[in-house]
Amino acid sequence: MPENLNKNLINKYDLTIGSFYFYNNFMVSEVKKGVTFSVENSSELFKLIEKHFNKNTPFFYIANRKNSYSFNPTGHYEFIELFPNAKAFAVIAYDQLSIRIAKFEQSFIKAPTGIFDNLEDAIIWGKEKIRSH
Repeated sequence: MPENLNKNLINKYDLTIGSFYFYNNFMVSEVKKGVTFSVENSSELFKLIEKHFNKNTPFFYIANRKNSYSFNPTGHYEFIELFPNAKAFAVIAYDQLSIRIAKFEQSFIKAPTGIFDNLEDAIIWGKEKIRSH
């Protein structure tokens, strides 16, 4: 995480599926290499999201894809049902394959989505989406 972002960090959680950073109106995920990230193995994460954002606080989700992992894109439907206050999704992609996967996943998300090559731009974009909502 960038140094200036750490001072705004509310909490960091290291779970079996990855590390998750929570801020006022957004969260950043860094899923571990080789994990199959799914709704089924995210119950602990979902409890943390509810704790930090409940069902009323608008937030955006940033997937910092530093590592290669599997994800079923239809899981976005269930995520939105559980957290209708998730107003935008950003992906930080580090190579062309990650960009292509993120573009494919956009078709499964019924909220604004963005693909970025750095965390700072993703945060600025997400904050604009929250303000305009």
